[in-house]
Amino acid sequence: MAEIINLRSARKAKARTEKEAAAEANRLKFGRTKAEKLKNAGEKARADKHIDGHKLEE
Repeated sequence: MAEIINLRSARKAKARTEKEAAAEANRLKFGRTKAEKLKNAGEKARADKHIDGHKLEE
């Protein structure tokens, strides 16, 4: 005989697992470590300073 399940609980569990899978995909797609963020900020600051140094007049 089949096991009786609560459909509402089953739907919520399914939605929870789908949401977690989407969150994991977003972490892989958009997530960066603090070191990566600091490195990119330093590179941007260095590039901005380099460009500002080549301006002819303000």
